[in-house]
Amino acid sequence: MKQVVIATKNKGKAKDFEALFGPLGYEVVTMFDVAPEMEIEETGTTFEENAILKAEALAKELNTIVIADDSGLAVDALNGEPGVYSARYAGDHDDEANMVKLLENLKNVEDEKRTARFCCCIAIAGPGFETTTVFGTCEGVIAHEKRGTNGFGYDPVFFVPSLNRMMAELTADEKGAISHRGNAIRKLKEQLPSLIK
Repeated sequence: MKQVVIATKNKGKAKDFEALFGPLGYEVVTMFDVAPEMEIEETGTTFEENAILKAEALAKELNTIVIADDSGLAVDALNGEPGVYSARYAGDHDDEANMVKLLENLKNVEDEKRTARFCCCIAIAGPGFETTTVFGTCEGVIAHEKRGTNGFGYDPVFFVPSLNRMMAELTADEKGAISHRGNAIRKLKEQLPSLIK
């Protein structure tokens, strides 16, 4: 089976990538498998900058092709927050605290102004070719309370109007069909055969 190296230590992201890459015949390998001690600081101010930074750093370290994503939530009423700081909105990678802070910041915002989108930029980097990026989004609305136990991050408070359910109430297949990461991966998929042997 062909391998694809993903520059992440986030188990939730790894599951998303496995669900999307598995049917394409790729085994997903993460930093836990290939570079557990390596830390890549996300110093970019955009999703694209961070994705490129992570992909290029690990590709250089391993001398192989690496895929990295940077993704997060952009809420219109909060001028795009939490954005690139989504995982660290209320501290360091604490999903529960992040959701509490988000709901608190939106507590006086009426329903029609709670529009938001998940954004995902995926970068693919490696020896011998120029780093490529693709972008995917998923539109939704921030609910007033959490619901659902699937997914991770802000999934329990992200309502998907087209499915009339929270992101955290979707199966992996349902989520993959509409998610920001799924949409970005489908764009990347066209380029994979020529890049990953």
